[in-house]
Amino acid sequence: MAENLTIPITSDKKEIYRTLLPQIESLVTDEPDLVANLANVAAALKQAFKFFWVGFYLVKENQLVLGPFQGPIACTRIAFDKGVCGACYRQKDTIIVPDVEQFPGHIACSSDSKSEIVVPGFRNAEVFLVLDVDSDQLNDFDERDQEGLEELMRVLERTF
Repeated sequence: MAENLTIPITSDKKEIYRTLLPQIESLVTDEPDLVANLANVAAALKQAFKFFWVGFYLVKENQLVLGPFQGPIACTRIAFDKGVCGACYRQKDTIIVPDVEQFPGHIACSSDSKSEIVVPGFRNAEVFLVLDVDSDQLNDFDERDQEGLEELMRVLERTF
């Protein structure tokens, strides 16, 4: 298990993902506990990118339930028909929201959140969790984040 992350000193998100993903894969590969792995992944993403909020919601009891996260307190339960996380679950696809105020039905867990990306994780072709990342800046996520975070979710899917 890695005890320290090597994060390149650059603003190039693609380079940060390229360096970070193999380290995360090494971190989670031999650890069978989902919660432990999600906690470390949330911490690694927060450290590498300084995201405002990063965490996971797990599918439980016909809703999304808060899992490991880094950042301010968050919504504990989200219905499948609510917010960006619920839309991601229903659509089974990544959603990038440049301005959360413009997203119909956005759930404001924090008024400081300005933009968001949510990425589904699959088990047996069904969404079993979503990765939710919020920024306190408008339009902070792009295709480099989508590619990097989707690859991260494939790493997690291979371990569970």
